[in-house]
Amino acid sequence: MSRLDLKICNMHIMKKVLTSRRLNIALRKRLLHCYVWPILLYGCESWTIKEDLRKLLEAFEMWAYRRMLKISWTQKVTNEEVLRRVVCQRELWKTVKKKKVAYLGHMLRHDRYRLLLLIMMGKIAGKRRIGRKWKSWLRNIREWTGMASAAQLFSLAREKENYRKLTANLH
Repeated sequence: MSRLDLKICNMHIMKKVLTSRRLNIALRKRLLHCYVWPILLYGCESWTIKEDLRKLLEAFEMWAYRRMLKISWTQKVTNEEVLRRVVCQRELWKTVKKKKVAYLGHMLRHDRYRLLLLIMMGKIAGKRRIGRKWKSWLRNIREWTGMASAAQLFSLAREKENYRKLTANLH
């Protein structure tokens, strides 16, 4: 069973609570963030995120909000209107980015992750295949933070306060 199947199953288990009109929307949103998102985001620090996965995450977030508000897919309600009714912005994608960037800083500041760092910074002998470079875990983080090189990112990550500011200001 894939991660996406698990989150949908968990949404169905909690359907009565999340769609209950007795509870206000703020509480239902907190329950969603507390009980459904952790299942979906388990281990997201290690994911290599491509465009299709980002779109899936954003689509799930909107699907969950629509289910909470009992908005059918046949109704012509825009995503902006759904977010206005829920009184929030898109948060799932930002959460994934912050977790992943924070995890890199955590790894670089602790000695027990030395082997993992050697693997990340290591070079592979031989020639690369023809075509575009594959998205890498580290390349995701460099794109999100705007750092040109991994060495620049690694030196910033060792400074805890500056790196925390960088993590907090991700868009």
